[in-house]
Amino acid sequence: MALPAWLTSRKRSATARSVLAGEAAAEAARKQEQELAAQAVEREGHEGAEEAEFPVVGDVRGAAFFDLDNTVMQGAALFHFGRGLYKRKFFRKRELTRFAWQQAYFRLAGSENADHMQDARESALSIVKGHRVHELMAIGEEIYDEYMAGRIWPGTRALAQAHLDAGQKVWLVTAAPVETATIIARRLGLTGALGTVAESVGGVYTGRLVGEPLHGPAKAEAVRALAAAEGLELERCAAYSDSANDIPMLSLVGHPYAINPDSRLRAHAREMGWRLRDYRTGRKAAKVGIPAAAGVGALAGGAAAAVAVQRRRR
Repeated sequence: MALPAWLTSRKRSATARSVLAGEAAAEAARKQEQELAAQAVEREGHEGAEEAEFPVVGDVRGAAFFDLDNTVMQGAALFHFGRGLYKRKFFRKRELTRFAWQQAYFRLAGSENADHMQDARESALSIVKGHRVHELMAIGEEIYDEYMAGRIWPGTRALAQAHLDAGQKVWLVTAAPVETATIIARRLGLTGALGTVAESVGGVYTGRLVGEPLHGPAKAEAVRALAAAEGLELERCAAYSDSANDIPMLSLVGHPYAINPDSRLRAHAREMGWRLRDYRTGRKAAKVGIPAAAGVGALAGGAAAAVAVQRRRR
């Protein structure tokens, strides 16, 4: 370490050399203090970046992806859709009973049931064939107002709005039919929706899916494809879900959040250090660091609507 000129002057006595040694030590200590202070400022800057409010305003390379059932909306879209159709006398009590049972299971178990999803998918594909897309869309618009609008989780809605306010795009990502998901996304002011796509020709359903239901790994593939098309950086994106089935989607992004998580997702999120929030009880999970602003299958809706149309035609 180079010493200042005032410490390297003419030859000194032993006593003077002692003074010089003391002064040199003091100068070294002063410089060390300055270096440590500078390092502390730099470290605080890094820590501040890690703890900065999320989402980052103006970060258009980031976006948010939200699961629908029990993440954005309380319960399953299928059940709420079925209630609306039953009110219109589109089908009989036994169908409503089935919807009610699936909803009860969903709420008690806190997770999706593969058998229920398979049942909804097969029913939909057999019934929806030959019916017009616009008919199901019109039904969905009415039923959203009657049964779904009041079941949006305010906390999750605030999370989505935070991304919108930051200038980012927000999509729903769900196994529900894309038509139903699109209605909900539009009503919430979101960018759009990724959902299960039923093949249609000339506006009429063919009874086949395009690919497979948007569930589990398929959600992750949809998010990956959309991110590539939109020029997004997945490390800067966020994803929100209640279900362990969506771990592939949550693992894909840099900011995964478990919302109203089922037991498997809660355990996985804690292990991975992901952020959690449970709006069912109002309690914060162990990992509290939530965004500052927060403070089924295939053709599920289409299945119910198609049942209604079939009953009416009979």
